[in-house]
Amino acid sequence: MPKLYDVIIIGGGPAGLNAAVVLGRCHRKILLFDTGEPRNLQSEGMHNYLTRDHILPLEFIKIAHDEIKKYGVEFRYIKITHTIKDSEGNFIVSDRKGKKYLSKKLLIATGLKDNLPEIEGFKECYGKTIHHCPYCDGWEITGKKIGVYASQKNGFDLAISLKTWTPYVTLFTDGSNNLKSVQLKILKRYEIEVLKQPIQKLEHKKGRLYNIRFKNNDSRLCDAIFFVNGYHQQIDLAKEIGCEMSLKGVVKTNKSQGTNIKGLFVAGDASKDMHFVVVAAAEGAKAGVTINKELQKEMLEEMLEHIKT
Repeated sequence: MPKLYDVIIIGGGPAGLNAAVVLGRCHRKILLFDTGEPRNLQSEGMHNYLTRDHILPLEFIKIAHDEIKKYGVEFRYIKITHTIKDSEGNFIVSDRKGKKYLSKKLLIATGLKDNLPEIEGFKECYGKTIHHCPYCDGWEITGKKIGVYASQKNGFDLAISLKTWTPYVTLFTDGSNNLKSVQLKILKRYEIEVLKQPIQKLEHKKGRLYNIRFKNNDSRLCDAIFFVNGYHQQIDLAKEIGCEMSLKGVVKTNKSQGTNIKGLFVAGDASKDMHFVVVAAAEGAKAGVTINKELQKEMLEEMLEHIKT
């Protein structure tokens, strides 16, 4: 029989780590799993997080690990591939090698992964001069020539938004036509050019974008790209166990990060549309407090039941 933990946390980003801090300080037995592949791994700096502006993601995680050690949180660096609830209401999770672990509560904080277009140079520039969130990386491109890449999605809102940071915005649809006629008229008023030519490759120097080359061999100078191309769950554990999902592919949660599965919580990018590190950390803290209260309540109920008998 595996050791019974109070909580297993799957995902060692800001949400999972902050939940671990809260629960560790409540003297809970915590086991945290991580694969070391956060969504923002390629980023050159986190933003919108007071006292941690422009810190590298892995440096942020290292500081968090150093802080958490004193609270007795156990770490395992291996991917979790399966989870179920047993007949007693506990969670059984299995790692990629088949080893099983047992807990009273489960927090999934594995986050999302961006869908990167299959364009030469895109992956190399991702996190350096290609971004998905203007609130996270818009200030750094102030006044520069910015492209919006939107082939599978409608890039209207993102293109308009980026005018806050620079007057030089071009929308690239890479051969698709997802824009409505009224949106095209508004974009023209905003002086945002729409280029529909299929893209051949992105020309860059060590991830520093400088030119977009089209398949007809035309080109357009460009300093950075913000893209909207969808995303997916890093691990489909929440969906597998029966969590309700939104149309955008994130897990539906209540205000305390609880799901429709009793004892199962989801925090971070996997649960909401506002994908900020600071928001993910706050959701982890909320989940941690709620989980601890549930454990306290269950212990009290067990004691009262014992007294009655």
